[in-house]
Amino acid sequence: MAHGSANTAGRPKGDVKNLKPLMPYLRPYRLHIIAASIALIFTSSSVLGMGKGLQYLVDQGLGKHDTALLNEAFWMLMGVTVLLAVATYTRFYLVSYVGERFVADIRKDVYQHLLTMHISYFEVTSTGELLSRLSTDAQVLQTVIGSSLSVAARNILLFVGGFALLLFTSARLTGYVFLMVPVVIIPIIMIGRRVRHLGREAQKRIAEANAHAEETLNAMRTIQSLALEPYENERYSQRITAAMNASLGRISTRATLTALVIFLVFGAINIVLWIGGQDVLSGSISSGQLSAFVFYSVVVSGAVGAISEVWTDVQAAAGAAERLSELLALKAEIISPQTASEKTITQQASIRFDHVYFNYPMRPEKPAIADFTLDVESGKTVAMVGPSGAGKTTIFQLLLRFYDPKSGAVLLNGVDVRDYALPQLRSLIGIVPQDPVIFSGTARDNIRLGNIHASDDDIIAAARAASALDFLQAMPSGLDTYLGEKGVQLSGGQRQRIAIARAVIRNPKILLLDEATSALDSENEHAIQQALDRLVAGRTTFVIAHRLSTIMKADQIVLLNEGKIEAIGTHSELLGKSALYARLAELQFKTSS
Repeated sequence: MAHGSANTAGRPKGDVKNLKPLMPYLRPYRLHIIAASIALIFTSSSVLGMGKGLQYLVDQGLGKHDTALLNEAFWMLMGVTVLLAVATYTRFYLVSYVGERFVADIRKDVYQHLLTMHISYFEVTSTGELLSRLSTDAQVLQTVIGSSLSVAARNILLFVGGFALLLFTSARLTGYVFLMVPVVIIPIIMIGRRVRHLGREAQKRIAEANAHAEETLNAMRTIQSLALEPYENERYSQRITAAMNASLGRISTRATLTALVIFLVFGAINIVLWIGGQDVLSGSISSGQLSAFVFYSVVVSGAVGAISEVWTDVQAAAGAAERLSELLALKAEIISPQTASEKTITQQASIRFDHVYFNYPMRPEKPAIADFTLDVESGKTVAMVGPSGAGKTTIFQLLLRFYDPKSGAVLLNGVDVRDYALPQLRSLIGIVPQDPVIFSGTARDNIRLGNIHASDDDIIAAARAASALDFLQAMPSGLDTYLGEKGVQLSGGQRQRIAIARAVIRNPKILLLDEATSALDSENEHAIQQALDRLVAGRTTFVIAHRLSTIMKADQIVLLNEGKIEAIGTHSELLGKSALYARLAELQFKTSS
């Protein structure tokens, strides 16, 4: 059912350079990062200092059987431990804070950017894919910025400092350690590539499962009416299983990498300890030096193991960063002009379609409308009729500037709609679709969407004008009743009356009505039609008409067929001169007549 867009089919490569475009999001938190870095340096230095304290404790306290020196070494190490705990808390909190803010800022910017994208982008892009980027990919980034990078920096400092102290403590033993480093590093690099590939595959499978779930849950009425529950359950199970198998493959490979690193590192430490023990027996180094060397070896090996784990996280984050950067880099095809028309529409709006040609991006071979020319005077009502696919809805799409014509122009009061700022243009238009969208929230919230600055009195007046007030006040919490996702608690007619109230409160100059009474029963249709008559009065109105009552009230009727105007006139005129209109009137308007 769901399909990803072409521009999301290519998966990220996991190159760490992909993180660079998102680094500016860290700039507002420079002070937090500096403070966390100071705490990080302190904690790393404290850990490394414990090795020298251990050497002092063994050689001076234990070696000389001096209780005072032993106590002194104990309290010194205890003091360092307390400071280490405080600094660790500071580092962890600050880094986590930066990570949360970093990802929140990215999510807000990506969502804001998606809101500006042209409609055709969403027609070819899976919603599940976009949600995966906003949730899963952003969460991967949060983990890395808010934790993994700090862990990596800490362990790099421990590795560098620990290696230097190993060299200072015993150059000979360090030489043996140095010889074993390639044995540990090479498997990390080789297996790490495999982990990265499996991580990308797992992300892809999860996105596919999310897209399927999102689409089917939004079509639950259709699925249940067709008794498709077992079928869809099996399809979702297959996608989840594929995602699980991809994740288990990544987990298995990563676990293998971790186990191999531990075996190699601690095997190397064991060898070095055996050699170091020989040196203690021969008197080349002291017991305290060997103890310190062992301590630093554990620190260095632990740092190597931690860095190997973090590296796979960083590569996964690089892939996620690339996917989010792709969204931020998208260019909307429909944008406001840099110098928008400052013409204020205070009076009514006249519309002219001037030799407009348009085809949808997914159907380039077939024009939706061709050489379409139409003049609509201010305050007039135009009914558009024609067979399915004739181009009626396309007229609405062009007026709202969801698309731009391939050639020709749509003029509003003599000015090309492409010269108006998009918010200004769309603020002039109110639309009542045949299948209105009701958002999760209350009736009051849904009506207010027509004018977010409307008062409660305005909302009540709009609901009354749309004949919606009575049934809304009869609900458990009146206008504050939660309507459910997509308004599942409302009937089709009630949803349409909410949409009409939304248009009423908008007080638009131009009305687009997709047969706004089509879902209403006979009892309510008359009241709604009266409300629409009041709403239409004095406004430039386009109506996609399916009922004779709408046709009869229009100032002119435009008959469309295959994207072209076949005839224009009144109902009686068209009956006499158009066989197509006569057939449509016989079939489509039969029940109304």
